[in-house]
Amino acid sequence: MRGAQDTRQAASEIVAELRRILAARGGSIRIMEVCGTHTVAIFRAGLRQVLPEGIELVSGPGCPVCVTADDYIDAAIAYAGMADVIITTFGDMLKVPGTHSSLAAAQAAGADVRIVYSPLDALAASRENPEKTVVFLGVGFETTAPTEAAAVLSAKEEGLKNFCVLSAQKLVPPAVKLLLADPDVHVDGFLLPGHACVVTGTRPYAFLADEAHKPGVVAGFTPLAILRAVWRLVRQTAANEARIENEYGSVVREEGNPAALAILARVYEETADEWRGLGVIERSGLRMREAFADFDAERRLPVEVERVEKKTACRCGEVLRGAVRPTDCTLFAKACVPTHAVGPCMVSVEGVCA
Repeated sequence: MRGAQDTRQAASEIVAELRRILAARGGSIRIMEVCGTHTVAIFRAGLRQVLPEGIELVSGPGCPVCVTADDYIDAAIAYAGMADVIITTFGDMLKVPGTHSSLAAAQAAGADVRIVYSPLDALAASRENPEKTVVFLGVGFETTAPTEAAAVLSAKEEGLKNFCVLSAQKLVPPAVKLLLADPDVHVDGFLLPGHACVVTGTRPYAFLADEAHKPGVVAGFTPLAILRAVWRLVRQTAANEARIENEYGSVVREEGNPAALAILARVYEETADEWRGLGVIERSGLRMREAFADFDAERRLPVEVERVEKKTACRCGEVLRGAVRPTDCTLFAKACVPTHAVGPCMVSVEGVCA
């Protein structure tokens, strides 16, 4: 009980200090979080309601499911339609709409689509079904990519020739850099992704301060940790300063996790990739190196996917850029709700619309 009281007291003191800084500075401050887990934590704790007027938190492209392009979903559905293929995926991907359908619809029609909680579960499915090809849908950021790389290394070591990954792992810093150049996006500071920075460290975000004169703070995921990170950002902005600070020092180091980075570098190389709402971003995706081509679904089982521009009033792409709020979309909470979503921002638990 004492701990909860101390937390409330600390939060109240931070909010009071934020009010003092805003009163002295004037104007408003806009902060973007670029991590879906932060988005969820902020909503669950009601932090937008706690913060003083003049501080706006806006969600960015931090939901990996949400930024995955339609043609990736279409390719996954095409694989699901093959009689000798098992699709393994995290649950969020099931209801994400592709151009014409979804994995949930394919599953209902008889496709073997299985929800897993780790790439290691996909490896187990490969061992148990040697007559089938198991395709793992590798959707995520730097947080999950090392685990997927480790699964590929394990499959190669074991000689599991029926395991492969349809890769859509993305790198956050290039997307943040693109947002800085977007005239429709105005952000004063960035709440940086704690989980991803455990792997990458803080160095990949140095460009924020060095090139764009924008502060960035790596944050943990408790309400108090997020409030402290917001306080650091507001304090820097009010003083016209720009540094990368680390509010998650218990697990994040400047240099990152050398072992995880080594695994990534061994299996993957950087490549251009498409982000929903942001387009194709150079060096923002991960593609398997030639030595691991047998485990790359795109090269092992190439499928033809027709690129069709889907016409919809969904504004998920603009929401992911922080250019509009979810409530600015005419479909929000009307035609588009979690049980019947039009866009992925309403499907994923990390989607800001949901």
